[in-house]
Amino acid sequence: MSVTTVRILAALAALVGCTLVYAAPGSVGETQKQPLNIHAIVMFFIFVAATLGITYWAAKRTKSASDYYAAGGGITGTQNGLAIAGDYMSAATLLGLTSLVYSQGFDGFIYCICFYVGWPIILFLMAERLRNLGKFTFADITSYRLDQTKVRTMAAVGSLTVVIFYLIAQMVGAGQLIKLLFGLEYWMAVVIVGVLMVIYVTFGGMIATTWVQIIKACLLLSGGTLVMLLAMSRFGFSFEELAKQAVAASPQGAKIMAPGTLLSDPVTAVSLSLGLMFGTAGLPHILMRFFTVPNANEARKSVFVATACVGFFFCVVGLMGLCAIVIVGQDPAFFTDGKAFGKMIGGGNMPAMHLAQAVGGNLLLGFLAAVAFATILAVVSGLALAGATAISHDLYANVIKKGKASEVDEVKVSKISSLGLGVLAVLLGIVFEKQNIAFLVGLTFGIAASCNFPVLFLSMYWKGLTTRGAVWGGIAGLVAAVAIVVCSKAVWVTVLGNPKPLFPYEQPALFSMPLAFFVAWLVSKLDHSAQAAKEKAAFEDQYVRAQTGFGAAGAAAH
Repeated sequence: MSVTTVRILAALAALVGCTLVYAAPGSVGETQKQPLNIHAIVMFFIFVAATLGITYWAAKRTKSASDYYAAGGGITGTQNGLAIAGDYMSAATLLGLTSLVYSQGFDGFIYCICFYVGWPIILFLMAERLRNLGKFTFADITSYRLDQTKVRTMAAVGSLTVVIFYLIAQMVGAGQLIKLLFGLEYWMAVVIVGVLMVIYVTFGGMIATTWVQIIKACLLLSGGTLVMLLAMSRFGFSFEELAKQAVAASPQGAKIMAPGTLLSDPVTAVSLSLGLMFGTAGLPHILMRFFTVPNANEARKSVFVATACVGFFFCVVGLMGLCAIVIVGQDPAFFTDGKAFGKMIGGGNMPAMHLAQAVGGNLLLGFLAAVAFATILAVVSGLALAGATAISHDLYANVIKKGKASEVDEVKVSKISSLGLGVLAVLLGIVFEKQNIAFLVGLTFGIAASCNFPVLFLSMYWKGLTTRGAVWGGIAGLVAAVAIVVCSKAVWVTVLGNPKPLFPYEQPALFSMPLAFFVAWLVSKLDHSAQAAKEKAAFEDQYVRAQTGFGAAGAAAH
């Protein structure tokens, strides 16, 4: 194995260590400047050049607030489905989940299923109503019949909290990776990521972001599928043969095909599952994508396509993990001590990259390295646009200006906000360079499941929800999720250095999400004000629009 290959694997280890919270946490180690990997650099420049060209094209087509926020509602269901899949599938999905299947077998695949099962909820319960009731953000739905100022403010706070926490994790991971690929200082690497992110969002808006996500999804799907097919060819494309050899090769033997440590702590397992399942339905950059299609039928179609792509990719990841047990696990060249199944070169999250190098050489390894960075770049662009939209559309246009802001001013504020978020992301990325930030992704899903999802779900389905109930329910979920994570081992012990955690569990959703639902229900039930009565009476009008789409924003002409 070449020195350059080892260095690229070290870079990817740093990336996944920053972004995959559900694997065992470990601090982000300091990395050193390294020589270039020509394959990865060439492919990376091709990707950046293509996406900058798309941004230029998109900028000429972005003429209104609808174009900027929602691509004028002119994205097809298939295109939007690929973009949603691109928003959801990350480098951590490819590298981290493959490593979980490699190390834990069946339990690793259960993690994949946890990530996956949130999509049917969005498809059957939310997609149609999101498109019919919303315009640019999910706060359009939560505030449809409630107090605009209070509910939008709370929704914007929840959205920005999710966006900022997620951005920190993504920026640190991207900075570490590009630092190794280009031999740059860490701060310069983070600045490059931030600049590209701001360019995509400021000039191209949702049109550019959508096509960046589509390209990234296609690259990730094709790269992972290619590695899987090349690996499966060694087993005659027989899953039975693969499973037999994996059981024979693994030090755990047949145990890799049965439930293991995941179920040893059922509370954490259930809490993790709830966070991943309902957190997906509360991520602002995912929800925002439903306003880019022309109607509810295309919204459902986009979820169907996204579900198919994500499900297929998780099957690929599962097969890659099993193939890595046989191909990588038994090859001493991939381990620092020269012993099979020992300490892996580049870290425990590297089976996918070692597998790519084993079956496709440095060319395939370089391709996946470039795809990993492209993945991060696409995700931060979507996050930045979601955060900027929450500031400009929810806070500025509807809270500060009370719905009287012009489209020109609103888009201007959004572009300034994206620049501000870019600067903030760069600064926080630099500050958190050497910190253990693994808890941030878990906190992101926990807040999305505990703050955004309960209020959004109740506003669509429960007539009795009032403004007071929505606000206090959202606050309760947000505060509880943050408090639980801060008091858990992930932060209280690992980050803050205290001897014992104040709360025994690290995943907040099992506790904070039911609390949010309960507080929203209780406060709404106790609210007998005249305003509450008007809000409940307005539900019938909302229900008709949710079911029929009458009055919903349509696609813009270009």
